[in-house]
This record gives sequence, structure tokens and C-alpha cells, in this order.
Amino acid sequence: MREGTGSRGDMVLGKILQECHRMAPDDLPGLLRRHYEALGVTRLTVYLADVQQQTLIALPDERTEQPRTVAVEPSLAGWCYRTMSPRITTSSNGDLTLWLPLLDGIERVGVLSVQAPVLDTDALELYEALASLVALLVIAKDLYSDAYVRVKRTAPMQLPAEMVWASLAPRTVGSHTATSSAVLEPAYDLHGDAFDHTLSSSTLYTVILDAMGHDLVSGLLAAVALAAYRNARRAGANLEEIVATIDASVHEVFPDRYVTGVFCKLDLVSGHLSWINCGHPVPLLLRDYEPVPGALDRSPEPPLGLGRDVPSGERRVHEYHLEPGDRVLLYTDGVTEARSPRTGELFGEERFAGFVIRALAAGESAPEALRRLIHAILSYQQDRLTDDATIVLSEWHPLQPPHDGLMP
Repeated sequence: MREGTGSRGDMVLGKILQECHRMAPDDLPGLLRRHYEALGVTRLTVYLADVQQQTLIALPDERTEQPRTVAVEPSLAGWCYRTMSPRITTSSNGDLTLWLPLLDGIERVGVLSVQAPVLDTDALELYEALASLVALLVIAKDLYSDAYVRVKRTAPMQLPAEMVWASLAPRTVGSHTATSSAVLEPAYDLHGDAFDHTLSSSTLYTVILDAMGHDLVSGLLAAVALAAYRNARRAGANLEEIVATIDASVHEVFPDRYVTGVFCKLDLVSGHLSWINCGHPVPLLLRDYEPVPGALDRSPEPPLGLGRDVPSGERRVHEYHLEPGDRVLLYTDGVTEARSPRTGELFGEERFAGFVIRALAAGESAPEALRRLIHAILSYQQDRLTDDATIVLSEWHPLQPPHDGLMP
């Protein structure tokens, strides 16, 4: 890059940021086109990942008649998305094409394709900054428009699924200390499964829910349970109080229904994990790419929402001290009970845990390992799940090991 290009690039990025405030979301390609030549770019395309993370779909541009799609699995663009790393290739016109991941923190949004005649160190830094800006614009504009939602959908969304997706957190959250990632299917026909995770400098909360039934009420039940969970958590309630709030809310609104779930709180300083299991499959602990048999195996409490059918008293909080690098897997029974139509064999806990372990041992990130796993489960049941399948994988990777005496 010529001298002064860096400061000029900063000015161009500043103009894009200034003009975006009143920009309609579907005008983003046009806004970028007005400015990218000043950055030394000959062509720029924004691709967003579809709901199931199988396809990258270009944002519609007035100069493009048909939306362009790129498969995540075999393509260079998909490699960039899967690994969250840049990739450079030569375009048909002789320019270089730089593929850059679009990230919201560590949540994968899509990829940015940048074509330019020259890609030196300064240019790469500038285009990485541009990718960060584009990702922020997509996330911000997505909050109040259907423009990007429509792009990311490749099939009709059923109403219960619409309610569940509207209630969910981003699929991945993380910091230098912890990461939590989640997936769920069937993406367009969800009913009662849901998840949540929230992170501060000292605490990671994770939850997985499975609402009774496979109908519209199931989606409503999951949404009410999630709202009650967040309402209590944000008011400073402890785990027992959070669960009691959900229990009362579910029983009040849906007296003939119930919800199962696991509610976790992880102290990111000490590694102290506390959780309450309400009628749900037992969490799994992975350490050094191996399951730790029975580590989190505790008797579940009754499901939530049963009212007087459950004996009174506080729910039992279980405790365990994690070691640095430990991973906790939460899942719904739709994961292990997925059944092969050909053989009748269940997917099972062993196959489930083994897939995650092999993927992580091969160097895949947690979001990518779960993305591939959920598609393996879909394929196992020939893309026709009879129950929702949801997985949450949380990892504790502190910068410094905990003090002596905090280990189990």
C-alpha cells in the first residue's frame, strides 16, 4: 500500500460508519460499493450464513439478478467460515480474492469476499478492519429489520420455531476465560427445545430446556420458561430462586405441561460449577479429550411446572470443581435418541460424546464441532428428526490456573 493509504483507509471506514446510521439494512451492499474503490478494492461481497450453517448466501445487490450461494463444506469461503481464518485465492480476472470471517465476538456471522489487485500487510489489516465494521453493521441492523433474516432462511419457518428463535441468545459467546456454544435442530420446525448462555468477567450462566410436547404450545412454554429464567437471573436470584420462578411461572400459565432443564453457574475465577437438574439428561464432563465417567452424574430433581404434584422444598444444587480446559456438555434427549431409520439403532451417548471429542482433538473450535455434530445427527435420522435436538458445550480455559485447594 502506498504511503498515506492507511490514514485514507481510516477516513473511508469513518465515512461508512457515519452514513450507516440512517441506512436501510438492505442498502448495505450499495453503501459499501460507493466507498470500497477508495480502499483499493475492485469487488466486495457480504455473505451471511443460513440458519442451519450449511450455506453462505450473498446479500442481494441491485447489480445482481440472482442471489449467490456458496456451500459451507467444500468451498474456500466455507473454509474461512469453518476455521474463522482468512484465505487468499486468485480470481478469474487476475485480482486476488481475500476471504475474511465476519464475527460478532466469536459468533460466526458469515464471510466477506474482497477482490483487490494487491494484498500486502497494510491492505490485509485494513480489510480486516472493514470486515469487523461490516459484521457490526449486520448485527446492529438485524435487530429491527427482516432483510437479513430473509436472506438467512432457505425454507419456511414454522410458527413454534419462530417463537423459539426469537427468544434465543447468540449461538456462541465467549471471552479469554470461557466459551459457550450451542446448536439446535430441526431449525425450521423446532417446538420445545431452547438454550441460553450469558457471560461476565466472573461468571458464565448456561441453561438448556426441553418443553413438553411437539406443538404450538410447546414453543410458548419454552418462551415463557426462558423469559422467567432471564427475569430471575437479571434480578440477582440464585439458582434455587431461578428454578422456583420458572416452576411457578410454567405452572401458572400451562398447568397441564412441564419443562425439563439443566441450570448451570460457573465461577470463572475458581472453576466452581454449580447446577440444578430438573428431570433432564445428566450433563457430561470432558477432560483431556476423554469423558470423565460419572463426574456430573447426580439424581435429577422433578421437572418444572408440576405444581402440587411435586413435594415442597428447595431444589438440590450440585457442585463440582472444574480443572482448566474442562468442557461441560448439556443436551436434550433428541440428541442421543435420534434413531437410524435403516437399522433402528439409537445415536447414543457414546457416539455423541465420541464425535465431540474427536472434533476437538483435531483442533476444531467448539462452534464448528457442534455444527458438524448436529448435521451428523440429522443425517443419521435422514434429515427427519422426530424430536428437537439441542446441545450446549461450555469450556473453561482460564488464563491462570486456579489456586491450590480449588481442584476436586
